[in-house]
Amino acid sequence: MSRMDRYHNNESDKKEKSNLFSRRKLNQKDQKTTDYEDDQDSYYYDQRNEQEDLTNRWQQQENRTSAPSAPTSKPPKKRKKKKHRLFRFILKLLVLLVAYSGISFVFGQRVAKKEGGQQQNETFHGFSSSSGDNNILLLGSDSREGENSRADAVMVLQLDGPAKKPKLISFMRDTLVTIPDVGETKLNAAYAYGGAELVRKTLSQNFGIESKYYTTVDFHSFEKVIDTLFPNGVYIDAEKDMSKNLEVSIKKGPQNMDGLTLLQYARFRMDEEGDFGRVRRQQQVINGIFSEMKNPITLLKLPYAAGKVMGYAGTDLSMMFLTKNIPSLLKGAKGVDRLSVPVEDSWYYGTTYDGASVLVVDNDMNRQALQEFLEK
Repeated sequence: MSRMDRYHNNESDKKEKSNLFSRRKLNQKDQKTTDYEDDQDSYYYDQRNEQEDLTNRWQQQENRTSAPSAPTSKPPKKRKKKKHRLFRFILKLLVLLVAYSGISFVFGQRVAKKEGGQQQNETFHGFSSSSGDNNILLLGSDSREGENSRADAVMVLQLDGPAKKPKLISFMRDTLVTIPDVGETKLNAAYAYGGAELVRKTLSQNFGIESKYYTTVDFHSFEKVIDTLFPNGVYIDAEKDMSKNLEVSIKKGPQNMDGLTLLQYARFRMDEEGDFGRVRRQQQVINGIFSEMKNPITLLKLPYAAGKVMGYAGTDLSMMFLTKNIPSLLKGAKGVDRLSVPVEDSWYYGTTYDGASVLVVDNDMNRQALQEFLEK
C-alpha cells in the first residue's frame, strides 16, 4: 500500500471515529433531554396526583360535614311518633277520666234520690258582677224547723274571681239589713220570706255583692255528704270543749271529725262569742274540707260526692261549672281566704222594734272591705 493510500485510510478512520463520537454525544444529549423531560413529566404527574388527592380529601371532608343532614332528618320523625303516642295516651286517659267522673256523678245523684235527701230546686235569677265573677251563694238551714225556716249559715264562695283562688265570705245572720219588699230585719229572715233568691237580692242591695249560683243544704244532708267524701273524717283543731245543746260532746284539740261531729262544731254558739264564734268555726270547717282535697283518694271520690251533694242539695250548679273550677278547688287545699261581715269596727249592737238583738252595720264601710278582699 502506498503512503497516499495509508493517509487516506487514516483520514477516513478518523472521520468515522469523529462521527461515532459525535453520535454518542448526541445520543447522550438526547438521553439527558429525554430524562429531563421524563423527570419533568414525573414531577407534574406527582403534583397532579397530590392535587387530586387533596381535592378528593377535601370533598370527602365536605361530605362528612354535610352527611349528618341526611340522618338528622330521621330523628324528628321518631320524636313525632313518640309525641303522637304520648298525645294519644293523654287523650285516652282524659276520655276515661271524663267517663269515670260522669258515671260517678250520676250514680251519686241516684243514691241521694233513693235515700230521699233531695231538696226541691228554687227559682234563682243569679248573675255575675261587672268583673265577671261567678259567686256561689251557700245557705245552710235546719229543715226540722219547718219549710220556712231561717238560714243558719249565709256564705258566698268565689272560685273564679280576680285573685284566681277560693274566697269565702261569711255574713252574720243577726246583721240588720233592708230586705226588698219586707223592710228592716235580720239577714237570716230573708231566706224564710223568699228563699235563696231573696237572700241574693238582700246581699246585693245592702253590700253590693252578686251571686251567679246558689246551693242550699240541710244539716242532715251535710252529715251524709261529709261521711261519703271523707270516711276517715275531717281534721279540725277544736278551739275549746263544747257540750251545751249539742248531740255529741267535743273535746278541745286536734282530731278527725265525722259528719255529725263536724256539724255540731260548726253550729255551736253557747259561749260569750255567740254568733261571731260560730261564724269563725264555720269558716274553719270549710277550710278543713278544702284541705282534705290534698288526698288523691278524696279526689277520686270527688265526682261521686259532688253528685251526692247535687242530689241532696237544692242547687243550680252545673257539672260543667264544677269541672271547669277543679283547679281552683285544688288551690283551696292550701288554704281558703276568709272574711266575716260585718268587718271589725263597722258595727254596734242594737234592737229591733220587737226587742230582738241585732248588729247595726256601716254598709259603705263593709262594701269597701268586700271589694278589697275579693280583688287582692
